[in-house]
Amino acid sequence: MIPKDPVMLLSYVNMKLRDEKITPAELCRSQDLDYNGLIQKLRSIDYEYDSMTNQFI
Repeated sequence: MIPKDPVMLLSYVNMKLRDEKITPAELCRSQDLDYNGLIQKLRSIDYEYDSMTNQFI
């Protein structure tokens, strides 16, 4: 189950990106998530995706 809390979501997403070596878009497709919703939720806690490190920082 995908965490609803933004901080827990951040941890979950970064773990999936790291472990599965996928992009946020690929993660959203595989988990049937709304990409824009994910981005907005993580922006609400001041995190942005960094493609160089493949994580939200």
